[in-house]
Amino acid sequence: MKKLSIIAALAMVSLFGTSACAQKKGENMNSLNDKKTLVAYFSWSGNTEAAAKYIAQQTHADLFVIEREAAYPTDYDPCTEEAKDEKERGDRPAIKGSVNNFDQYEVVFVCVPVWWYTAPMPVYTFLENYNFEGKTVIPFCTAYSGPSSTLKDIIKATPKSDHRDGICVVTKEMGGQGMDKKQGQIDKWLKEIGY
Repeated sequence: MKKLSIIAALAMVSLFGTSACAQKKGENMNSLNDKKTLVAYFSWSGNTEAAAKYIAQQTHADLFVIEREAAYPTDYDPCTEEAKDEKERGDRPAIKGSVNNFDQYEVVFVCVPVWWYTAPMPVYTFLENYNFEGKTVIPFCTAYSGPSSTLKDIIKATPKSDHRDGICVVTKEMGGQGMDKKQGQIDKWLKEIGY
């Protein structure tokens, strides 16, 4: 009889312990919902723009376009060559505009395409122009084959921030075509990181 009481007591402790853990995990999952959020994005072909706008819609975030002051060529080959030269020189090209009241944002998504295995150089200009200390930075990229070091590079460029796991959405299309087919993947990721 005494053994049964001990077993029952252990079962209750185990049950309550599991419930507490599940509740805490659930709280962590939703912890970003009430945070003031910014989605900052750079896009050339339209893929990252389509994804960033969807992320902003799902998270009720404000949008900021990271745009180089001197526009990139509109043709693919000249654009890639210019981007490659910029990367090799370590340029930080001037960008248009600024984020109004950046300090108000607690969470910043940084959404970029993969250019020469990393983010385009204007993105680093953006990251170096603002103080990300104490903010949660969430990297996101679109790519033809994979993220390369892009997601890690965004984290490395914001060392005083908290970070959530980033994601790379792979697409063979351009101009934002087919990005609606990636929304399920984005929704799953947003849930996993706390939205």
